[in-house]
Amino acid sequence: MKFVCDGLTLSEAVMKVSKACAVRTTAPIMECIKLTATLDGISLLATDGELSICKKIKAEVLEEGEICVPGKLFADFSSKLTDEEIALATGEKGVEIKYRDSVSYMQALSAEDFPKLDLEIGENSFVMAQSALKKIIAETTFCCAQDDSRPVLKGCLMQFGDKLDVTALDGYRLAYSAADILSKTDEATIICPARTLAEISRMLGDEGEITLYTQKGMLLCDSGGLTVVSRLYQGDFIKRENVVPSRFTTAVTLNRAELMASAERANILNRGDKNNLVTLEIAAESVRISSTSDYGNVSESLEANVEGVELTISMNAKFLLDALKALEEEKVVLSFNGAVSPFILQNEGSKHSLYLILPVRNIS
Repeated sequence: MKFVCDGLTLSEAVMKVSKACAVRTTAPIMECIKLTATLDGISLLATDGELSICKKIKAEVLEEGEICVPGKLFADFSSKLTDEEIALATGEKGVEIKYRDSVSYMQALSAEDFPKLDLEIGENSFVMAQSALKKIIAETTFCCAQDDSRPVLKGCLMQFGDKLDVTALDGYRLAYSAADILSKTDEATIICPARTLAEISRMLGDEGEITLYTQKGMLLCDSGGLTVVSRLYQGDFIKRENVVPSRFTTAVTLNRAELMASAERANILNRGDKNNLVTLEIAAESVRISSTSDYGNVSESLEANVEGVELTISMNAKFLLDALKALEEEKVVLSFNGAVSPFILQNEGSKHSLYLILPVRNIS
């Protein structure tokens, strides 16, 4: 294999693909990026068994072939050659990298040992506006679980029907958002890993359309020569309608920016505190937000339109702030069913998204 290409083009492709390289694995080949040179150009491919990323770039191919290079090392090395023209070839020492009057070598592995991947996925297809898909990913994935105790919760439930409904939860909070589907071949329900959606989001712009393909437990998304393929999670996902209350005893409407700023100030004194709590005292025409820790206390009052029963409720400050940042309107509505029941946050006008948070019993 031998080719010549622009260093910046190669480095950018390597950085994108290397995110799918496996870490903490006993199989060195899974830490590699597979380079394939054909007359059509160069393709770079990495996979950790769940997520696969492929990027195609233009190059002057002098000799076809394929080889596997250590992903992180190659990414770090190529990032230092962005201003150079690079000639890369396979040799007895592995991969030979020439730039200017210099030559470097990097160990490599045979491409024969790299996992065989099927990139022909297209049984079902769903076309969306790129901006809409990017927005719905940002509004939900932060609520996915981070640990492996329930792997299915590390993904988002995506229901392709009249619209795309996305639900994410980690056992303490839930996010839901909906977006329009421009066209589809069928209906489908999948559980997509959050990290896959994060990589897809990085592909998306603010204009144009994007197509998602699903087939036999796999999802594929392709844009601008970059292809993301992922295995989907299998299992039972909690039904949103069984968790989100349909009626509430208290509804509070207030300015989102004011509540967020107040919660951020209250949260400052909670840094490092195990409970990380803020408390809302809901009265007839106001909401008092407070926090207490070993470092001091904060207590602020905000004007609000309150309907229903007065109450005092405590919650994780980060969960509250994450939800407020995901909402977008000037006014938001918080709906409650007492001090120990889950409550929800929504925009005052648009109801395409909602956030549910479990309160915390404040024992201080």
